[in-house]
Amino acid sequence: MSNGTPTWDQGLTGSARQIAATEDTPLRVLAGPGTGKTFALMRRVMRVLEGGADAQLIFVCTFTRTAARDLETELRRLGTPGADEVKTGTVHAFCFSVLSRAEVLPLTGRHPRPLLKFEERFLLEDLRGTNGEGVRALNKRLNAFAAAWARLQTDTPGWPQDPADRVFLQALESWLRFHEAMLVGELVPETLRFIRDNPASPHRPLFEHVMVDEYQDLNRAEQVLLDELAAVGALTVIGDEDQSVYSFKFANPEGIADFDHDHPGTHDESLEECRRCPRRVVSMANALIGRNARRAARVLLPRASNPEGEVFVVQWPSTEGEAEGLARFISQRIDSGVPAGRVLVLAPRRQFGYAIRDELNAIGVPAHSFFYEESLDGNPTEASESRAQEAFTLLTLLARPGDRVALRCWCGFGSTSLLRGAWARVRQHSESSGELPWSVLEQLATGTLTLPYTTPLVARFQELRRRLTELQGLLGMDLVDSLFPVGEDWAAPLRAIAEALPDDGEPDRLVEIVQRGVTQPELPTDVDYVRVMSLHKSKGLTTDLVIVAGCIEGLIPTLPRDATPAETLRALEEQRRLFYVAITRATQTLILSSVTRLLRADAHKMGALVRPGGGAYATTVTSRFVGELGPDRPAATLGISIL
Repeated sequence: MSNGTPTWDQGLTGSARQIAATEDTPLRVLAGPGTGKTFALMRRVMRVLEGGADAQLIFVCTFTRTAARDLETELRRLGTPGADEVKTGTVHAFCFSVLSRAEVLPLTGRHPRPLLKFEERFLLEDLRGTNGEGVRALNKRLNAFAAAWARLQTDTPGWPQDPADRVFLQALESWLRFHEAMLVGELVPETLRFIRDNPASPHRPLFEHVMVDEYQDLNRAEQVLLDELAAVGALTVIGDEDQSVYSFKFANPEGIADFDHDHPGTHDESLEECRRCPRRVVSMANALIGRNARRAARVLLPRASNPEGEVFVVQWPSTEGEAEGLARFISQRIDSGVPAGRVLVLAPRRQFGYAIRDELNAIGVPAHSFFYEESLDGNPTEASESRAQEAFTLLTLLARPGDRVALRCWCGFGSTSLLRGAWARVRQHSESSGELPWSVLEQLATGTLTLPYTTPLVARFQELRRRLTELQGLLGMDLVDSLFPVGEDWAAPLRAIAEALPDDGEPDRLVEIVQRGVTQPELPTDVDYVRVMSLHKSKGLTTDLVIVAGCIEGLIPTLPRDATPAETLRALEEQRRLFYVAITRATQTLILSSVTRLLRADAHKMGALVRPGGGAYATTVTSRFVGELGPDRPAATLGISIL
């Protein structure tokens, strides 16, 4: 630093120093789990700042809001002048800010009302039959639309080339415009279009330095957008193809593996020494991920000073036995000095996680689950999930009676067809007459308008008006209690989110809190309780004791049905990467747990693979991934052996 004090890079050696120093050429950093990529990214920012870069022309793109917040905290802590002016955030948050400043959405007749995942189900049902396709095929096109039709790393994002994609796009845009909504996934394609088509706009952002964390988790459209932002500057990407776990949004490991093909002159660095995991876990992780054929032959190296580590592979007779046994083990470890906040329970389905959470709380160990996004799941498998969706939809209509998406959803709940035909008639009349959908339904309810086969729709609308009347005037927790009752399992996650509502909080404020909590859940890192969550959500976390529960076939891995052999192989490799991510969260102890039987009804709902039969219980088998962990994996034992 200029004042003569020691510079921030004192003590850096090898690759970490080189990563910080490389400034002008495209830089790709391949960083395995626990190798210090966040540290390297932060140091890279410091280097360019000390080299005279304008802090306001540096953009650090993170995959989650939590990561962005943590990076901002670390940058401020270092105290380098200008660090607090560096722009950090997710690509979607950045896109929304650009579109807002340039007023792109109102000028193009769009409404920034995002669709939640469960609301997409109604959109797809209404589009059923487009190109002669069903909901599953249309959902794949919907995901391709969010990636600007770039399904592969070699595709160029932009206008769809496939005629069937174009037909779908026309129907999709028509639905979104009528319902005054947009997909979250539209933000990137819309921003990319704005940047490409408006080179002279004062709102067109350009940066001297663009630095991207978790590059392998971005889709092709997002990657090209970041290229545009760095068109006159330097681009740095950090990631790991072995931790790419978001193929459903067309992210893929080729994104970072082939980075140098699209960026001539790329300088490569690799961070391979794992400073986080016990040596035994590193060995197991290498054996596991080495089974993936389509990857570079990279090996994670254990730090010599890391402990050997504890690893247990256990099996229980039932989910109840697993929950009770693991809760007792966690309690014993906490009593022996492991902080509750340093215990992480991962589960492939929330049913496993909830059982362990409830057992922990029952024996006095504080535990919280983080399956918030599943509380408003896209395709409910049980009545309780539909109740959560219906309660949130009712809240939305209480706060915003003109919300057309919520009105569409409310009218379709309870019907296997989601009353697709009846709603189509209401929409057609609304578009031809210019009347609002709410007004059309009011006329139908009073008999001043008749449309064929809309009687069930009218009944739902009348029920809606009755429920809204009951809720009028309620604020704060009175409102929460009415919508999400105490003691209802389906309501518990939503009540946990709603705790942030002030005593005089109005319905619109509650909508914002719940929607943000479900779509952008914050994962607290400094806690005094056991955290229970999905394997996906554990990415980026580090903790002393990690337990992966429910390690049974059909759940780990979860594979698509009716898929081609190539699709199945691709899914299998991604599921293996997800398991790799999960086991590399641990710094001391790892437990891999399975059960030998499930209630047959629960097994079918969760998608577990079980032997056919007619009994109440079905037999399960341990995940194939447990058998792929190499010679350093301990032998499996009965769960009771660890107590």
